[in-house]
Amino acid sequence: MTVALFLGFAALLVITSLMVILHRNPVTSALFLVLAFCSLAGIYLLLHAEFLGMVQIVVYAGAIMVLFLFVIMYLNLQHDVESGVQIALRRGIGWLAGAGLLLAGATLLGRGLALGPAAEVSPDQASGNVAAIGKVLYSRYLFPFEITSVLLLVAMVGVIVIARGRARSAKEGA
Repeated sequence: MTVALFLGFAALLVITSLMVILHRNPVTSALFLVLAFCSLAGIYLLLHAEFLGMVQIVVYAGAIMVLFLFVIMYLNLQHDVESGVQIALRRGIGWLAGAGLLLAGATLLGRGLALGPAAEVSPDQASGNVAAIGKVLYSRYLFPFEITSVLLLVAMVGVIVIARGRARSAKEGA
């Protein structure tokens, strides 16, 4: 059952990833990226990495994709006018990059490196995956965690100050 779910999530991930780069509409590409993130979260759940799976959905499929969609809609992208040479060059580079990736994947499969870990790795079943991450985060990495939170707080205050300054200059200019 796990193998079938993995193959389903992997196929969905490959198909949606291809649709992200092949689709012409940027909003539709961003929505395919959300689906790709969700299928990746499903693979994380199959690997018993529940915390990573939920963070994948909340952070990437939620917050980051909302940001991408706002930027895409804010820019109001129009169709670019390209010549035949630019299109041919982009396609040629894309085919060369794809062939290189296929060659690298075939090489790794030929050497047996893509078969997974040599031994079965399982999270600590007694305390759970999230509890183990929390213990490490709040003991060994407490100082970097606190520095990150202060940095995010300073960034939020900076955004508020910049937004207020722009609002004041817009009122004065009108």
